[in-house]
Amino acid sequence: MFLKSPPKLLLASTSTYRRMLLARLAVPFECRSPGVDEAAHSGETPAKLAARLAGAKARRVAALDPDAWVVGADQVAVLADPAGADRLLGKPGTAERCREQLAACSGRSVAFLTAVAVLRGRDGTAHEFLDTTRVAFRRLDPASIERYVAGESPLDCAGGFKSEGLGIALFESIASTDPTALVGLPLIALAAILRACGYQIP
Repeated sequence: MFLKSPPKLLLASTSTYRRMLLARLAVPFECRSPGVDEAAHSGETPAKLAARLAGAKARRVAALDPDAWVVGADQVAVLADPAGADRLLGKPGTAERCREQLAACSGRSVAFLTAVAVLRGRDGTAHEFLDTTRVAFRRLDPASIERYVAGESPLDCAGGFKSEGLGIALFESIASTDPTALVGLPLIALAAILRACGYQIP
């Protein structure tokens, strides 16, 4: 009797963080670069932006390997503005920009919207969901921000911090149903979807 091999699994991402997270599920997978333009469309809400990009990444990779299941994900950080004009916080890229973002977050709440799309190109089957994690930042003085940015250099992280590292010290609280969502890939919901797709995950 031969055991049926699970279908190929692809991660439509070059993110080190998402690769490390998916590896925790102990399912063999390969990473592929989706090459998707991540610019927001005019008038697009943060939730729609995250969902569109997650789906676009997965579809781009699935088109090249239609028999595989493909995981695409995107995260958008939103700083609520009391005046009603919410601000998107991207990857800072520079230490100066990182310090500016963290100063803006000081004493305020930021919503992290993480969208995931799992699909197969052969038959168009798709599973999609959106996780919302809310982070309350403590009051951050310039010296604390300077020490943090110099110590961890989180320039490639949305919002400008690493919650899995020293960045956890910047917060008052995190409201979430999945602690992995803030890092970029909500594993609880994703594991359930992958089980439904035929992967053996405890």
